[in-house]
Amino acid sequence: MSKLILQNSLTRAKEIFIPADPTHQQVKMYVCGPTVYNYAHIGNARAAVVFDMLRRVLQHLYPKVTHVANITDIDDKIIEAANKQGVPIADITEKYAAIYNADMGSLGVLTPTIQPKATDHVEGMIAMINDLIDKGHAYEKEGHVLFYVPSYPEYGVLSGRNRDEQIAGARVEIAPYKKDPADFVLWKPSGKSQPGWDSPWGYGRPGWHIECSVMARQYLGDVFDIHGGGLDLTFPHHENEIAQSCCATGCDKFANMWIHNGFVTVEGEKMSKSLGNVILVHDMIEDGIPGEAIRLALLSTHYRQPFDWTEKGLQQAVKTLDKWYDCLPHDEENNGMGETQIDDEFLSALCDDLNTPLAISILHKLAKNDPAKLRAAANILGFLQTPADSWRALRKKTHHTINDADIDVLVSKRNQARADKNFAEADHIRDHLASLGVVIKDGPDGTSWTYE
Repeated sequence: MSKLILQNSLTRAKEIFIPADPTHQQVKMYVCGPTVYNYAHIGNARAAVVFDMLRRVLQHLYPKVTHVANITDIDDKIIEAANKQGVPIADITEKYAAIYNADMGSLGVLTPTIQPKATDHVEGMIAMINDLIDKGHAYEKEGHVLFYVPSYPEYGVLSGRNRDEQIAGARVEIAPYKKDPADFVLWKPSGKSQPGWDSPWGYGRPGWHIECSVMARQYLGDVFDIHGGGLDLTFPHHENEIAQSCCATGCDKFANMWIHNGFVTVEGEKMSKSLGNVILVHDMIEDGIPGEAIRLALLSTHYRQPFDWTEKGLQQAVKTLDKWYDCLPHDEENNGMGETQIDDEFLSALCDDLNTPLAISILHKLAKNDPAKLRAAANILGFLQTPADSWRALRKKTHHTINDADIDVLVSKRNQARADKNFAEADHIRDHLASLGVVIKDGPDGTSWTYE
């Protein structure tokens, strides 16, 4: 069996992955899932795709992989969204959880083995909080329960932040009821108009950090193999998970390995509502952009590196997939495209800390001389999942299915959106036209377009 080497954020070093259960070769992985109050953006999608890719590699190497990815369905942003629309929070969370799963499915993301919801585990959160209070790691004050950070000397072990950085980075209110400025909320009171649960500390709701500790412990045990998430979650979320979990269980670890994917920018800029450059996966799928192309673009950069989402990169991914599919025979099910051994060089690239850029370059080589090995290897990365003839037919259908007058209207709308600094809308129109084989060119004399 190939040895899988991963960068462990906890030790800041590459390590050979060894399952905590070597006898049964079972791998247990927890990944922080979405907070469901809106559509997923491309940053959310990168995390989902990266850890789906890791899961697929693990499934190739080991007989059983348990992948737990939670749904956060109680949160202040969810409450705010529900209040604005005048509906129960369940209306918001059920809608966007379903959309999230459908959109990620379009990107080839496998459904987690277990996808628990926070609201189904509040009883367990109350029990863990009680345990932390009994052990002297938490305290109640003015209806709040807070974790007492000085009670855990190892706090900061994951992020490497010192005391001052911890307080500044947490961005939390230095409330008068806190014993220490770094203390974080485990439970907080809810008003009469807010959702909540009865607890020993009054009517309220859990803090964000406690939910992952409780759900990971319930489904994976006190200590498990891999905990994953975006780099932005390292502090304070993952740091707080480690502190409260280790203090509750008495173990010196929460997860043996911590894996984090890098930040995402859009066309060289930080993604933000104020810049109007938030790219939503749902919009791209609705505009007919192939999910596999979005996935390929996301995996074209090594998962630990910063990733810049660009229109050029997306269109290159579409062209690459077109070439790969063109290498596959017609009616491939009847042309010897069944079980094929995975190319050793390709697998070695993935086993070296998931080196997808190198793995993709090897796929290009396989496309030239071995379609069967191309298909087998690509499958591990979640590519070439569509029958080749179906892909070709779909791509042919999406090209040149719009008349010139309609193109001119869309180009005018895009120009107006750019003038209004609504860059997200301008990008959506450009992406939609690109999916139809229309290339837009901006120049000193205005905007022109041509067919691919």
